Amino acid sequence: MAKITTILLLFFTFVLSGNAQATDPDPAAMKKNIEELAKYFEGKGYAFNEMLEDPRYEPVENITLKFTRAAERVIEDFSEYQQVLNYDHKKMLINDFMKQYESDLESAEKEYGIPKNVIAGILGVESEFGKYSGTYNPFNVYVSMYAEGHRAEFAKAQLEELLIFVKNNDLDVFELRSSYAGAMSYAQFIPYSLNRWWVGKDLYHMPNNINSVAKYLSHFKEITGTVEGAIYRYNPSDLYTQAVLSLANEVTEVTEGTK
Repeated sequence: MAKITTILLLFFTFVLSGNAQATDPDPAAMKKNIEELAKYFEGKGYAFNEMLEDPRYEPVENITLKFTRAAERVIEDFSEYQQVLNYDHKKMLINDFMKQYESDLESAEKEYGIPKNVIAGILGVESEFGKYSGTYNPFNVYVSMYAEGHRAEFAKAQLEELLIFVKNNDLDVFELRSSYAGAMSYAQFIPYSLNRWWVGKDLYHMPNNINSVAKYLSHFKEITGTVEGAIYRYNPSDLYTQAVLSLANEVTEVTEGTK
């Protein structure tokens, strides 16, 4: 099988692109970039300089390198991808998750027309059913991306979406957690997606994650015509789509075997 290069960022994402270089960032350039960013958001009415002065603001050092290392990872085949995902462990957990959130999953399936086991499959792949929610702060992430010049316009746009989300939901931006790429909660939504498909206020309430995944998939199922196509839009990787569907099928197989 030909080698397949895939970005191992398990979140609702875009394909990484750009011309980031794995070199040490220039402090003077970073300072200038942050000043430009502050000027833009202050002009939008945000107390951005106050945020930068908050003791919880902490730049993510060499964030560009984190992205480039992830993008360089090469996966030979699906079995290797499963190993990276710790797939067998997720397979052991999915039925208990389905039982614990049975009513929420059934409600989401009815509301959005997405199979409940597919919803569970997404949450299993993304965060091991809520075990992981990220160790970074999204404000720090996006400011750092812009400062280093890594996908700067994307970072700026997501930062604006983030500030809109916290304002609309009366949240403290520094209390949020994310991946190093700025994806949040158990569903791993970037800010753009939060503002369009998130259901509820609490990012770390599992029923909200269940409904948000279902709402997102429902939107893209209508566009693509299939559940598979919607999963691919969640993370544009054939291996990712295969992993989600495979994990979802584990539930079907067990259920059918116990009837």
